[in-house]
Amino acid sequence: MFPRLLGKDVKIMYNEKAYPTPRDIIAFTQTFAPLETAMDFDNSGFLAGDIDDEIKTAILALDITKDVVEEAKEKGAQLIISHHPIIFNPVKNVMADTALYSLIRNGLSALCLHTNLDLAADGGVNMCLAKAANVQNPHFVEGECLVMGELLEPVTAERFAYGLKDALNCQGLRVVNKEKTVQKIAMFSGSGGDYVFLAKKLGADLLLTGEIKHHEILFAAENDMSVVDAGHYKTEDIVIAPLAKRLSQQFPTVNFLISERYTDGVSYL
Repeated sequence: MFPRLLGKDVKIMYNEKAYPTPRDIIAFTQTFAPLETAMDFDNSGFLAGDIDDEIKTAILALDITKDVVEEAKEKGAQLIISHHPIIFNPVKNVMADTALYSLIRNGLSALCLHTNLDLAADGGVNMCLAKAANVQNPHFVEGECLVMGELLEPVTAERFAYGLKDALNCQGLRVVNKEKTVQKIAMFSGSGGDYVFLAKKLGADLLLTGEIKHHEILFAAENDMSVVDAGHYKTEDIVIAPLAKRLSQQFPTVNFLISERYTDGVSYL
């Protein structure tokens, strides 16, 4: 598949040009989030546009929505870099009221770094989440997208959750077994509730994730395990600012902007 095969054959030629192309940017992201590491179900990569177009301004957002595309157009961007792929399942039509239609109509390109960025040990989504949660020695469980680490000292799950709420700027989060003392932490950004079983098996005191189902919550509650559900958006958006900074340092002629319009649309009453 073209987006997956692209990276190995691309060399960074940016120093020879005033402005990089998506090809150059992909070559750089290959050094810390190779597309080849993306999970089989995923569709990470360069998904729309001209891969050899000069990039002067790029917008970064968790998702490519119609609002984000409009913002990119207004700010003169040529590229949108997102975490979630704008094309995930096979596309049977492209209608005028969709973000994909707007993206293509406005001549914008899309680079989507999904599970390859989740799995990145250097500045990836889960590692950014671990840093925000002040989890020490974070490391991936071999063959999994689950990260394990520990706190400097034991605290209650409730105290851990309040600290995380501030760090992620959450309006609200859910906690299971809040009075339990925890130190060994398992983490999976986004939708990782099904990792509660493996986390328990590995001896974790608490699973930090962004989505968890009812039966997974019951398992934790009945097996003396704490859970903090901080929301899909907040546990993944944490990577956007560090990624923008990293790209800006590598490509100083490009204006990498964090979307000011993107939101998951959730309100807490």
